[in-house]
Amino acid sequence: ILLLEMGFLAIFLAPWQIWPKRGQEPPVSRAALFLLKLLLFKLMVMSGVVKLTSGDDSWGWIDHSFHWSALTALDYHYWSQPLPTIIGWWADKSPEWFKHFSVAFCLAVEIIAPFSIWAPRRPRLIAAGLIIFLQIVIALTGNYCFFNLLTIALCLLLIDDASIGRKYATVIDRRYSDRLSMFGAIAVIIVTLPINAWLIFTAFKPEAPWPRPLAFIYENVEPFRIVNGYGLFRVMTKDRGEIIIEGSADGIDWLPYEFKWKPGDVKRAPGWCAPHQPRLDWQMWFAALGAPRQNPWFRGLIVILLQWSRDVSRLLGHNPFPDQPPRYIRASFYRYRFTTMEEHRQLGAWWKRQELGEYLPTVSLEQLR
Repeated sequence: ILLLEMGFLAIFLAPWQIWPKRGQEPPVSRAALFLLKLLLFKLMVMSGVVKLTSGDDSWGWIDHSFHWSALTALDYHYWSQPLPTIIGWWADKSPEWFKHFSVAFCLAVEIIAPFSIWAPRRPRLIAAGLIIFLQIVIALTGNYCFFNLLTIALCLLLIDDASIGRKYATVIDRRYSDRLSMFGAIAVIIVTLPINAWLIFTAFKPEAPWPRPLAFIYENVEPFRIVNGYGLFRVMTKDRGEIIIEGSADGIDWLPYEFKWKPGDVKRAPGWCAPHQPRLDWQMWFAALGAPRQNPWFRGLIVILLQWSRDVSRLLGHNPFPDQPPRYIRASFYRYRFTTMEEHRQLGAWWKRQELGEYLPTVSLEQLR
């Protein structure tokens, strides 16, 4: 949704000329620049505020006696996030006090720094630097496809030409197409500004009912994903379940399917895939949060594995049945955690796991038809 909203607003920022003449570059639309800065403001503020209004005390909140709860979100995050990196493993070994400080720093950058987006150059540049730094740290410790790159791209709009000492030719020709893009951006502001304001307000007051006129407008534009609310990690996942799929030709000897990026083999180090998003690996993380019946696509995956498909096999890191499909498939449920430094030195493993039980009973293609 961030890609769609940002891409839509960029239409009004980009020059509406195919081949502008040198020295006649069209000016940046102030209205479009405002829309993209508002998107960055909304993205960051909502992402921070919803953490404090969700009721999850791992992010920290102040009770009626003004007691600040422990900032423990990063005690879980590095190993419970969808696709951690090897730097995430090392970050998990940092001292507890540093993890708590990091949570406070994250909240400060997400909630306080965005207000400097509208400030003069110096505080605006400081805000851009803090947000970019936060995004780089997030990208180093977890795979979030192109999300971090999009956010950094929005931050670049806070850096004006004068702050980097560059001089451009004076614009001497304002074309009709540029005025048209400006009018288009103003129209978007008129339609979306009240919705954006209310979306930000709902981060502070999640239970607040929508005014009827705003609700009507939002219902009509929401399917296009051009104005959205954001709430990253509103509630911290404090456990990590992993689904291990196994196949067998005889129902006695079982061989595991290995995915390219999600945890499986405990001795395989967390990998890097960003800015690519491996959707199958990503969805397997969500599937582990619920039962198979809540994930109808999972049944389709099992059917395809029992039928054998070259396209699906290419999505996997290792298919133990490369030439013909297995007769049976089952799925087990495990709890995964990062190993400690000592465990890693002794076993060479990056993960440790505990079998919790059956996720999907043994099935054959005949049973699923």
